[in-house]
Amino acid sequence: MATFIKMTQDGRRVEVSGLAVTLDGKPESMDVSDILTHPRKLQIMYTAPEATHVAGRIALTREEAEKAKAALYENQARFASDPRYAQARFQAAINSKAWQEGIE
Repeated sequence: MATFIKMTQDGRRVEVSGLAVTLDGKPESMDVSDILTHPRKLQIMYTAPEATHVAGRIALTREEAEKAKAALYENQARFASDPRYAQARFQAAINSKAWQEGIE
């Protein structure tokens, strides 16, 4: 089940599905970050002045970010409590680490 976050200006759906924020159904990010800690915060603030957070390439307002974070936490809790999803959790950790190290 996906949680709708917003519609982009070009008509693509931003949703939280499973352990990721998705853009038109394709995984974009596994977390939501504050732009103040983002290395390209000036570019983000220039192109999307209303943005306070980002999820991959997606700029989010505070309300959208809170909704996305809540959905991610809810999904993570559900996955963590179900042993059938152990492989998905391991893969998510591997993907997150690879993204942090710049390996894509």
